Amino acid sequence: QVQLVESGGGLVQPGGSLRLSCAASGLTFSSAAMSWYRQAPGKERELVARIRSTGGSTNYAESVKGRFTISRDNGKNTVYLQMNSLKPEDTAVYYCKALSWREYWGQGTQVTVSS
Repeated sequence: QVQLVESGGGLVQPGGSLRLSCAASGLTFSSAAMSWYRQAPGKERELVARIRSTGGSTNYAESVKGRFTISRDNGKNTVYLQMNSLKPEDTAVYYCKALSWREYWGQGTQVTVSS
């Protein structure tokens, strides 16, 4: 079956950096569009960034443009989210999503930005 496993979350001070990883199995990763979403307490889940299957096109939420970078390694079946200049408002559970013939979601990884 399809599995998406996120890692790399944790506690970081404002202005710091983290790199999230999402390892996929059970699907043709190179054909799947990949996205990162996040959900803060009491808020709806929101799209953070997405990348096409070829990696040639990316989109970002306005709130993270210039700070976050999504990338993928189709040889490793992994998508990444490099997060720089983190702010307290980036605190959330971050989820990986794969879109092939249907959607698949990971379990999420907690990111906490606090001094």
